[in-house]
Amino acid sequence: MTRFILNVDQKKARISRDIYGQFTEHLGRCIYGGIWVGLSSEIPNTRGIRNDVIEIFKRLKIPVLRWPGGCFADEYHWRDGIGPTKDRPKMINVHWGGVTEDNSFGTHEFLDLCELVGAAPYICGNVGSGSVQEMREWVEYMTFDGVSPMADLRRRNGRDKPWKIPFFGVGNENWGCGGNMRPEYYADLYRRYACYVREFGGNKIFKIACGPNATDYRWTEVLMREAAGNMNGLSLHYYTVPGPDWNHKGSATDFDGNEWYETLKKTWFMEELLKKHTAIMDHFDPDKRIGLVVDEWGTWFDVEPGTNPGFLYQQNTMRDALVAAINLDLFNNRADRIRMANIAQAVNVLQSVVLTEGERLLVTPTGHVFDLYKVHQDAELLDLKPAGETPTLPNGAPALSVSASSDRDRRVHITMSNGLISGDMDLRFELRGFAVKKATGRVLSGPAMNSLNTFDKPDAVSPRVFNGVKIEGQELIIKLPAMSVAAISLE
Repeated sequence: MTRFILNVDQKKARISRDIYGQFTEHLGRCIYGGIWVGLSSEIPNTRGIRNDVIEIFKRLKIPVLRWPGGCFADEYHWRDGIGPTKDRPKMINVHWGGVTEDNSFGTHEFLDLCELVGAAPYICGNVGSGSVQEMREWVEYMTFDGVSPMADLRRRNGRDKPWKIPFFGVGNENWGCGGNMRPEYYADLYRRYACYVREFGGNKIFKIACGPNATDYRWTEVLMREAAGNMNGLSLHYYTVPGPDWNHKGSATDFDGNEWYETLKKTWFMEELLKKHTAIMDHFDPDKRIGLVVDEWGTWFDVEPGTNPGFLYQQNTMRDALVAAINLDLFNNRADRIRMANIAQAVNVLQSVVLTEGERLLVTPTGHVFDLYKVHQDAELLDLKPAGETPTLPNGAPALSVSASSDRDRRVHITMSNGLISGDMDLRFELRGFAVKKATGRVLSGPAMNSLNTFDKPDAVSPRVFNGVKIEGQELIIKLPAMSVAAISLE
């Protein structure tokens, strides 16, 4: 029996709803075919955006969408994606498959998507190959309500009132595909570019600096030392790659128990990254004014056989569901510093919540985890402590992830995952400061490690009522199945 003490009357931090954000890049079939089908498509759409994707995004309560990249962002020139579609110039997507990009999905289409699904836009600007003037004029185009060349251009393109742009990233992966920069050089560039990301009218912009690649702690130190006063957020990128190297990342669906456990162990490395990067941030920013933004995370496997290697299309199994649950619990538990997170990517790329094939759509196991966990959005993180040892995987990594929150209606929500391939977990939560009367739950699991949803069987892995929870006095008793993710609500 694994025991926990849950102090419901001790609130630690507000869990930002934006931790449950998504990432949409011009990569493979994420945008074209996944989100955007165009005005003349027979697939039901609203102004070219798939209706089924709109419905799922709204159901998952996706709070924020990051766009247009990714590596694509530092090749993207926003003027190519405005005006009549027939007049938009084409470009080569040099990063992802070398395909021709027709720019039919641009600023207006993306911001229309955000309005349709109720998500806040997170724009990533071009530092690698773009100018300060280009970035400044883009912000003016989107947000200025007065008379100016950019505002007038927006009006001529069909949008009278400006949009609200709450989040703006100044470059992406500038240590790599965004320019191969040194941190000192990027820190100076960031200060310059961010200066011209103006706040027009009542639009307040949360400015996000390009942060480190995984274990590059020096990058974090330099950026915090040299540019902390000019930023609101600092990004972090880390992918779970179970294979021995980037050329042999492993199959998304064909794996054994050792690969299952290795994947989860590498996922848990996120905990060390969060601990060490936030320690550096705490040194330079003890008041936690600057948020950590984990705007690229998730699994990265070899592409599905027979698909374009540059499109990064992979299937999604219960293993991915466990990876999602572990990360989201980790982010919740560091809500005092983590302001946003964006899984890579929303549709048809890497660890997607949605896959499409022509007119068909399915929600992946990862998508169902986001559905289970959405109860934490803007809730208060609760003090939750183990009262003794917790279970581990055969390789020594934690076998159990868990986080808890209280919403505005004083309901308590506990989410958890069991990473063991076999064996239920017997869990006991002692509830303090809360008179529990009712407990309900849902659980996501499958009969095998590689259980997945297909277009012929889209609901093979989906949440069901969880009967493994009961109340004994002021204690909650849970039997959590192997290879499962669960969400419990207490009233």
